[in-house]
Amino acid sequence: MSNISGKAAVKVFKKIGYYLEHQQGSHMILYNDQPGYPPLSIPNHKELAPGLLAAQIRRAKLTVEQFNRLRKKR
Repeated sequence: MSNISGKAAVKVFKKIGYYLEHQQGSHMILYNDQPGYPPLSIPNHKELAPGLLAAQIRRAKLTVEQFNRLRKKR
């Protein structure tokens, strides 16, 4: 996975129904009203750690490949 900021990751998660509920400190808290999708906590950093991003992608029920495809879509 290439470098991605917290804000860029949030844009991708919004494409599958997540929305920014609030920001707590430096973390953006995302919710999805669909059953089975847990809240995500994304740090508002210039670059996310690969392991942290991978964990949030799994929590959102995506694969890394799906995430990257959504990232490239406009």
